[in-house]
Amino acid sequence: MLIQDSTIVRLSASLMTHFPAARSNHPSAGAKIATLVSVRANGPKRVELLPECVSERDTLKPGPWVKGSILLFDLGFYKHQAFARIAENGGFYLTRLQSPVDPTIVRSLRVHRGGAIDLDGKSWREVRPQLRREVMDVEVEIAFSRRAYSGRRRGDTLSARLVAVWNEETRKYHTYLTNLGPEILSAEEVAELYGCRWEIELVFKELKSQYALDRVNTTNRSVAEALIWASVLTLVVSRRLHSEIRSQLPEEVRVRYPPMRWGIAFREQSGKILELLMEKLRRKHVDPEPMLELARTLMARALDPNAGRERFRARWWG
Repeated sequence: MLIQDSTIVRLSASLMTHFPAARSNHPSAGAKIATLVSVRANGPKRVELLPECVSERDTLKPGPWVKGSILLFDLGFYKHQAFARIAENGGFYLTRLQSPVDPTIVRSLRVHRGGAIDLDGKSWREVRPQLRREVMDVEVEIAFSRRAYSGRRRGDTLSARLVAVWNEETRKYHTYLTNLGPEILSAEEVAELYGCRWEIELVFKELKSQYALDRVNTTNRSVAEALIWASVLTLVVSRRLHSEIRSQLPEEVRVRYPPMRWGIAFREQSGKILELLMEKLRRKHVDPEPMLELARTLMARALDPNAGRERFRARWWG
């Protein structure tokens, strides 16, 4: 399970030559932190530091590395050519359907009894006003253009699965496009799985609230980049330690150590962690008790006291 997204770090206007902002009416600079989060690794799998003006779509670069993985991303990355490349490389994608796109329905993937309308051969825009069912699960085709080679573009067709689930709160259909088959996930599970995309927003929140990613106050490009990478590396170390400690716990207890609570505890104890690591580097034999005491402190501070709380994370990856 991989989640792609980006966050922006606002920089001094003096750095706008190296990090030009996007759509700004006044001199401004911003760095885009393009991040691919791995659920299995519990943290960033790939991070790129780019100018803010770089398009989100250009940061999604499907290749052989997607094989066997599910990629979640929002509409900023919507590109049919990228979806086709993910599928061609043996990967899976899940995103929201972009509103102007009007796929042609090939066949229904769910049997509806009674007076259900016939969907085959119709477009989503044609069907949508007549839809009365809570869930629509269909195979669709979308025409798109491949990347230009030698000045010429080749047309192609993307075969995908369109899932529309009625949402009572918003009083409208939430529509998803994926190549995950119904034998892998039901339509309801597709909609629920897309909610996992929120995990990357928690990563960005942790970077900014705990590791000072949003406080890059310098006019020096090298210093700015060093501060950004220091924040990212701190997160990587924190999440690695978080995963290691959780792996030693019973499965029913692991979910009571959420990343955000752990991040707060890690930041509070970071000075002590560094002190003990430096001591270990200086000496061959170190008393293990201070390290064990630190681990006990971290676990006590990071533990969620609400044992009965329902956790969305637990259903999908524990």
